[in-house]
Amino acid sequence: MTGMMPDTSAHTLKTKAKSDAQVRVAPKVTAPSGHKPADISLRYRHYGRQVRAFYEKLKPFFRRLGRGINSYFHGLSGHLLLLTALFVVVMVIIILVPSMAAHQERWLIDRVRQAEIASLALDASPESTVSRDLSSQLLDSVGASYLALQNNGVRDFVLRDPEVTIEPDTVNITRNQNDLRDDLVYLWGPWKTLLGNSDRLIRTEVPPRLRKGTDRIELVVPAEPLKAELKRHLGSILRLSVLISLAAGVLVFVSLLLFIVMPIRNLTKAIARFKENPEDITITTRRFRRSDEIGQIEEELAQMQEEVRHSLRSRARLAALGQAVSKINHDLRNMLTAAQMASERLAYSGDPNVTKALPRLERALDRALTLAENVLNYGKSDELPAKIQIVRLRELAEAAAEDAGLGAGEKVRFALKAVDDFTFEADPDHIHRLLVNLMRNARQAIEAQPNRKTLGRVTISAVKTAEDVIMAVSDNGPGIPERVRNTLFQPFSVTASRGGSGLGLAISRDLAQTHGGDVRLVETGPNGTSFEVRIPQKI
Repeated sequence: MTGMMPDTSAHTLKTKAKSDAQVRVAPKVTAPSGHKPADISLRYRHYGRQVRAFYEKLKPFFRRLGRGINSYFHGLSGHLLLLTALFVVVMVIIILVPSMAAHQERWLIDRVRQAEIASLALDASPESTVSRDLSSQLLDSVGASYLALQNNGVRDFVLRDPEVTIEPDTVNITRNQNDLRDDLVYLWGPWKTLLGNSDRLIRTEVPPRLRKGTDRIELVVPAEPLKAELKRHLGSILRLSVLISLAAGVLVFVSLLLFIVMPIRNLTKAIARFKENPEDITITTRRFRRSDEIGQIEEELAQMQEEVRHSLRSRARLAALGQAVSKINHDLRNMLTAAQMASERLAYSGDPNVTKALPRLERALDRALTLAENVLNYGKSDELPAKIQIVRLRELAEAAAEDAGLGAGEKVRFALKAVDDFTFEADPDHIHRLLVNLMRNARQAIEAQPNRKTLGRVTISAVKTAEDVIMAVSDNGPGIPERVRNTLFQPFSVTASRGGSGLGLAISRDLAQTHGGDVRLVETGPNGTSFEVRIPQKI
């Protein structure tokens, strides 16, 4: 036995050497030639760069697509599409819910009629009894687990599956047609069946149609066959209702798109083009001669475009004319100033005829100078922004009254009805000019009144509200004629006083509007005129 030991050791050494050789050769077998790990990594990185480059090329497309979808659904077409989809869903629900309830009702009634026919076999049996095998066959033919015939509230005959012990749910087929609660239970019935357990039982009872001497047939059936039938019907009715609703929705969507959305879109584009260049006569609104509201919008837009173009042409001509008038007025004012200085020198002449005619000459020169200055002032593009500060009304009103020619020795006096320390926020220069224009107009109207015996008076009263200061400039003059009231604040309109330029009230309103306020005529008549000046308070 000791002689065999060397052979065993040699065999073991040969096996180990062979195993080592296999281990050393294994890596050569598993590593395919020509595919080193470094090459595979480079190839994957190359593929990754290609995918990223492809994604970068598609990124602008997806961005444009996202912006387009976002813009579409924020527009009228997108809203219309969403509403159409909502209406389609509502229509599907309206079709589906009562159809499912009616299908469940028909299925249960069919089972009751089958049970009624199967119960006729009881009449042929002696003493109305059947064997257990026949009872099982009758119940299986109907697909029920319980069948009973009732007469005057008493069950005359009962077939029962003894293996069924679950309490059934009652489904009332003969519901009250005027009971809303029964209607809701009726509509919820098929969904309760679909969502119920697989071992659920349904009990129902209806009056018989063929059997005589029986009041009601009571039947209990498993819900699983009904659930399968409802699922089949649900798929069928879903396909039909979705197709019908989609067809109706597409027709409604296309009709509204053609008759409402596209015309409104064309109107929007026409308005945008007109806004860019309103003077271009080639930009016109396409009119389809429709008699509905969209046709009226097209007509009104076309008329508005013509009126705006006409106004722009008139304004351009007035602007050119205004530039020429401004140059003429500038030279004319210099000439009138020289003439006024000459008239002052004539005052020292001893000629009685010159002395007699001089006041008329001075008044004519004053009116001409005033007209030239008003035209130049109004010819400015805009009034300077108001420099708001706290002003005292008494100081401001008295200075304006003095510049308007109202004083103690004049025919027209001035009165202020406000507390001495009345202050408000405004630009003092703007309010001074505004009050001067209003009081000068009042003084001129009173002085031009023939045979006036009473003293003229211009009164300023002021009140302060939570948001505004409201000043009333009133006089006891002859009032404003009816013919000039509608154009009172229009520049160069017919004036109520002789020698006026027609710019005083227009300038006064512009000055008030620089504060965010306004000037309006409150009342006028034989007993006088009253204007209201509203100046908002910022603080």
